[in-house]
Amino acid sequence: MVIGEGKPIKDILFMIENYSKIILAGCRGCVTVCSAGGEKEVGILASALRLARQNEGKEIEIKEVSLERQCDPEYLEEIRSFVDEYEAILSIACGAGVQFLAETYKKTPIYPGINTNFIGVTQEQGVWTERCQSCGNCKLHLTGGICPITRCAKSLLNGPCGGSSDGKCEVNPETDCGWQMIYDRLKELGKLDQMEVIIPINDWTTSRDGGPRKIVREDLKL
Repeated sequence: MVIGEGKPIKDILFMIENYSKIILAGCRGCVTVCSAGGEKEVGILASALRLARQNEGKEIEIKEVSLERQCDPEYLEEIRSFVDEYEAILSIACGAGVQFLAETYKKTPIYPGINTNFIGVTQEQGVWTERCQSCGNCKLHLTGGICPITRCAKSLLNGPCGGSSDGKCEVNPETDCGWQMIYDRLKELGKLDQMEVIIPINDWTTSRDGGPRKIVREDLKL
C-alpha cells in the first residue's frame, strides 16, 4: 500500500493562508490504513486548523469529506455538487489522489496535506516499512521475493557490496543487509545458484517510456 504521513501543521497553514473556505478531503484507501488521511485524520486536522485560525483571529470554514478513494474518477464526483462553493481543496490522500483531484477540478486550487513516502507494508502496529519503488521491471523471482532496490541501502542489483558486517548494513548498522537477507532466503529455498545470475540494470528509457507510465487493459475498457 501507499504509505504517507501528515505534513507539519505550519506548512499546511502557510499553503491555505489566503483561503477562508476550504474542503478537507480524506481518502478511505491506503492512507487510512497507515493513519495519515482517513476519516479520523480529517477530523483531527480540521479541528487543528480551526483552532490555529482562531488563535490568529481569523475565521475558516472547513467542509470535511472522506472519499472512498481519490484515485478513481467515480468517487471524485461525490464533491462536484458543492465544490464550487469553496475556494480550495486540501487533500490528505497520496500524491496520486491530489493530482487526480487537480485534473478533475481544474478551476479549484488543490493542496497536499500529507507527504507520500513509499509503497510498503505494516511491519507492526504503528510501524510501516518500504518494500517497493514501482520500478516497472520486477526482479523478485531472482532474489527470493526480497527486493534489492528497496531493501539494499545502495539499491544494488548484484550484491552484496562487501561493506556489511554481521548481517547489518554499513550505511546504517541498525538496518539488515538486503543482500544478506536475499542470500539467507535463497539458501532456505535451496536456490543459492540464483546468486550467480547477473541481474541486468533497469532500462529506465524503456520502462518509463519517456514520461508517466500507463497500463491499458483492452479487456476491461468500456
